Amino acid sequence: QVQLVESGGGSVQAGGSLRLSCAASPYSYSVYSMAWFRQGPGKEREGVAGINTFGSTTYADSVKGRFTISRDTAKMYLQMNSLKPEDTAMYYCAARRVSGYPPPSTDPQFFDYWGQGTQVTVSS
Repeated sequence: QVQLVESGGGSVQAGGSLRLSCAASPYSYSVYSMAWFRQGPGKEREGVAGINTFGSTTYADSVKGRFTISRDTAKMYLQMNSLKPEDTAMYYCAARRVSGYPPPSTDPQFFDYWGQGTQVTVSS
């Protein structure tokens, strides 16, 4: 069983930046493929960015060039720059234990473990 805890959410003005973190317990970046998802008010859950065990990444078109997913030996991160009001959502991290190097994914069906979420609010 893996527990995921997100942090770093908050309220910012459009154009601002936030850095989200996801702590997994137990954590081993070499065996977990991970991703960030978000769900805004009245919207369906959306895959934002994914990172595999090799460090390869994938992004939703809506965040390319503005968001960066990364991971180290301790946590996974989402650096969010040039934030827009439409980025307002609850952000969740997700993980799946894998073997080998499957490609990064933002398909919610791929992931087994989910955090409780951290709220990001962007005002205009």
